[in-house]
Amino acid sequence: MSDESMPELRREENVADEQKAKQQTRPWLTPMFVGIGLGLVIALGGLGVLTQLPPRQQKAVADKVPPQANPVMTVTVAPVQATRVSRTFNTTGTIAARDLIPVLPQANGLQVKIIPEDIKEGTYVKKGQVLAILDDSMLQAQMSGARAEIESKQADVGSRQASMVSQEATVESYQAIVRQKKADLAQAKAKLEEAQKNYLRYRKLAIAGAISLQELDTRAYTVKTAVEVVRVAEENIRGAQANVLSAQANTGSAEANIYKAKADVRSSVAKAIQLQTQLKQTVVRAPISGIVAEKLARIGDVTGIPPQTQVGTVIGGTQKLFSIIRDGRLELQADVPEIQLPQVEIGAAVQISSDIDSRVQLQGRVREIQPLVNDKRREATVKIDLPLTNLLRPGMFARAAITTNSAIAMVVPQKAVQPQADGSAMIFTLSGDDLVRSQKIEVGEPINSELVEIKNGLQLGDRVIIDGAGYLKDGDRVRVSQ
Repeated sequence: MSDESMPELRREENVADEQKAKQQTRPWLTPMFVGIGLGLVIALGGLGVLTQLPPRQQKAVADKVPPQANPVMTVTVAPVQATRVSRTFNTTGTIAARDLIPVLPQANGLQVKIIPEDIKEGTYVKKGQVLAILDDSMLQAQMSGARAEIESKQADVGSRQASMVSQEATVESYQAIVRQKKADLAQAKAKLEEAQKNYLRYRKLAIAGAISLQELDTRAYTVKTAVEVVRVAEENIRGAQANVLSAQANTGSAEANIYKAKADVRSSVAKAIQLQTQLKQTVVRAPISGIVAEKLARIGDVTGIPPQTQVGTVIGGTQKLFSIIRDGRLELQADVPEIQLPQVEIGAAVQISSDIDSRVQLQGRVREIQPLVNDKRREATVKIDLPLTNLLRPGMFARAAITTNSAIAMVVPQKAVQPQADGSAMIFTLSGDDLVRSQKIEVGEPINSELVEIKNGLQLGDRVIIDGAGYLKDGDRVRVSQ
């Protein structure tokens, strides 16, 4: 080998070494190149076969391979689910106070003097709050007279008690005289007894001739004198005892006068207490807590004498001043046809709504079913308790959906249902991964603001299109949002 060919050979060896090094540093290129080559061969072979077919067969093959459509839009889907659905029937009624309490004056014939400015219809008042104040000037005057009369009667009792003390002292004095007279009588009897003994002894002496008859007569006179003294003493005792009885009678009369005077005091006190009670009744207070439904009283009205415009507000002969809805509780008095009454149960849930106020979406409960059916309309009144709310007032009209029973039903979001011009409804379902299919359905009752019942047309587990359903048609392809 010549020297000229050596450099050329070395260059070729260097190039081969560089290519070998590149192949070692990029081993992943080999499979890629192999795959590309195989693809080209298959494609060219297919084109060759296709070119060998007649033109008519070439067109048929081309029609059997449709082009892949791009997704129309991105949508969200939800499965058809089963849930418990309440069956209801609809009726109407009037809002009324559940318990309307009249406020009557406890004192008649008094003028309404003050009504606080914050007492108005619709105002919430607490039990015991002042609703009105009546003029009490006449009662105050009567109260002053009653107090003066009590003081006078009490002074009379004191005077009569002093008189009785005096009478008791008189009785005691007469009793002392009786005791003294009895002592005098005892002394007189003792002297009489002694005189009689002396007379008997002197009589014996006179009979024996020891003394003269004149001496005996003296002793007989002494006996007569002693007998008279005893008689006078007994008379004195009887007189003194009579005085005692008279004084005791006067004492009893004085005691009776005291009892009468005390009774007069008690009567005056009772009258004063009654006036005091009437004075308290001049302040008209709320008997319960609740909302003022009616304000009938006006300043200047006289209680018990209703104005001509308030003749219908008299209850039991007494003018009604106010009426209060106890605790602000309202009820719906719904009219239910008699054929539907068997479906209504006490405690059943009721959905309350209003045609004029969309905010009224309340949940009530059946509290009472009136026993009488109107013989003209063939309806009964069903009373439905309402929750506390400021959206309703007595006398308003409202609608009620009364729950009768519940069952398991299929539900879908309301946004998935597409109303049609003929009154029917349609829904789009997702077939496969991206293909849209339209399906006619039969819609039942709305479950809430988001779900609606499907009676027919779907099966549990079907995927319905929600967002974007209004812009689709049957056969569209969509992309499902994850």
